[in-house]
Formats: sequence, structure tokens, C-alpha cells
Amino acid sequence: MIAIIDYGAGNLQSVKKALDYIGAPCEVTADARKIGKAAGVILPGVGAFGDAMTQMRRRGLVKPVCNAACAKPFLGICLGLQLLFAASEESPGTVGLDLLPGSVTEIPRTPGTDGIRLKVPHMGWNSITLLRRDGIFRDVPDETYVYFVHSYYVKAANPSDVSARADYGVSIDAAVSRGLLTATQFHPEKSGEAGLQMLRNFVGMMG
Repeated sequence: MIAIIDYGAGNLQSVKKALDYIGAPCEVTADARKIGKAAGVILPGVGAFGDAMTQMRRRGLVKPVCNAACAKPFLGICLGLQLLFAASEESPGTVGLDLLPGSVTEIPRTPGTDGIRLKVPHMGWNSITLLRRDGIFRDVPDETYVYFVHSYYVKAANPSDVSARADYGVSIDAAVSRGLLTATQFHPEKSGEAGLQMLRNFVGMMG
């Protein structure tokens, strides 16, 4: 069973529907015991960094999530990626899960390299350059288009943690991987067949 962590954020049901579609047993839950027993864990999210961490602390989810991220196949999606870091410009003073070193900063509201002023939030389809071809990216073509919705982006401190990048006026670390921990800034559950393949690969990581 895959535990989809419920901390009051959006897009939980879209993740569940995608897993249901590929035949992966899953449950939306805020129960620490179920998270601990799950074969894999997904931390999704659409919303604000500070609100998410407040809800996770209120529901007693910080320790179970950190334990899962260090011990079993774990997938963070969108805000679920950003929460893995210590802090975000979006919510000064809020401490994140601090599992990976790096920064979460706002996408610059300045013209991109082509002189066109970028729209923030970054919303829509964007290609990703794959730096690794294992894990969730096995059998996924390079420069695949995936679906993004975000105003803040991650810059990992360790280049070895970055498994995919995207360009949106700035270089965005679109995915990170370390051991069994993987997280994406984009939404695999909204990224068509390529996204479904990533979710199948994630399920396959559970053996």
C-alpha cells in the first residue's frame, strides 16, 4: 500500500486517481501508523510552505514523514518537494523538513533570456532535461514535457541530488533524488503518459 499523506493540501485526489488508474493500491491518510507500515509514501501538495508545515506539525506528521523519507520509497510532488528543504522565501521564519540542503526562492519576475517577461506562477507544460535515467525516470525520454504549477523553485546545494532540470528564465531543479527519496517540482499525475510511467516506476521501486 502507498500512503498519500493528507495534511490539508490540494491535489490529493488527483494523485490517488492516477495511482488507481495504474492499479497501485493506495490510501490518503494522516495516520502515522499507516505511514509507518506503508510500502511507499507520497507527499503531494499545492499551497503555501508555511501553511503546510503548520498543518503537518498540528497533525503530528513531521516525524513520520521524515522517517519514511529516510527508509522507504518516497515521492514528493510540487510543494512536497519544497517541504524537503529547510526554508522557503515564501514563508520566512518557517522551518521545513530539512532533509536536503538547498534553497527555495521565488521565480524572478523579470524578462527571460528571450526578452519575454515571464508569467508567475509558472503554469503549464515545460520540457525537462534528465540528468539521471534511473528511478522514476527509467524509460522516460529526455526532454519530455511535464506539467508545472509553482511560483517558487528549488536550487539544491548538492548537484549530485539533482536528477532533472527545466528552464523558465532561470534553471529550475525540476527533480531531486537521493537513495529511495525522489521529489519533483512538476506534477507526474497531471503529465500524461510520461507522468504515469514515472508513477509506475515509483511503484516498481517497492519491489
